[in-house]
Amino acid sequence: MAKKKPRPRPSFTREFRAEIVELCRRGDRSISEVARDFDLTETSVRQWARQADFEAVIAA
Repeated sequence: MAKKKPRPRPSFTREFRAEIVELCRRGDRSISEVARDFDLTETSVRQWARQADFEAVIAA
C-alpha cells in the first residue's frame, strides 16, 4: 500500500494568531468555538494561547 502524501502545514502570521488568542480571551466564545469558526484545530489555538502567556511573562 502506497503512503499518502502529508498535508502541507498552513502557516499563520503572528498578527492572525494574536487576533485568535484575543478572541478567546474576551470570553464571548470558548477556544473550541473560535477554532471551529476559523477552521483551526483546537490544539493549535490552545498552543497559541499558551505561547502568548509565556511571552507576556518574559516581557514583564
